Amino acid sequence: MQTLQSVDNEGAVTFRKPVREDGAAIFELIRSCKPLDENSMYCNLLQSDHFSDTCVVAEKDGDIVGWVSAYVKQNDPETVFVWQVAVSEKARGLGVGGRMLSSLMEREECADVKRMQTTITLDNDASWGLFRKFASRNNADLTSDAHFTRDTHFAGEHATEHMVTITFRDAVQSAA
Repeated sequence: MQTLQSVDNEGAVTFRKPVREDGAAIFELIRSCKPLDENSMYCNLLQSDHFSDTCVVAEKDGDIVGWVSAYVKQNDPETVFVWQVAVSEKARGLGVGGRMLSSLMEREECADVKRMQTTITLDNDASWGLFRKFASRNNADLTSDAHFTRDTHFAGEHATEHMVTITFRDAVQSAA
């Protein structure tokens, strides 16, 4: 198992890189966090295995209670894209989402990152709150624009996803 990234006594939550054995538990966590889009269990296995350096698992009392899937963009190594954030009902109210994002940004793999991006639908108040608070805590600017639109990209089947870009003014490692 990977070395623990960090332990936070506030709520006794541990943050670490995932291992592929976490894939099924991550899949179940995401499934329980409606209305998050479910990916296949295989996708979560690949994320845990191939992208472990930029994904975060939060554990509390031996259970996976949080998940961030992310990657540094191949064509823009100064940007980390956060694909998904999931927090179990057992860990809500403990600041786990923001603490996972901070844990990610403290990693060596994100040392050159100057921007964080994610996509959010307009009706996802929890995600907007998470990323606005994270930007504020890190002295960063947050902008957003429609990116994947309902009709052009989702054939009318999914709400428009807005690209949220958080641009850090200071080094994140010292601000997080």
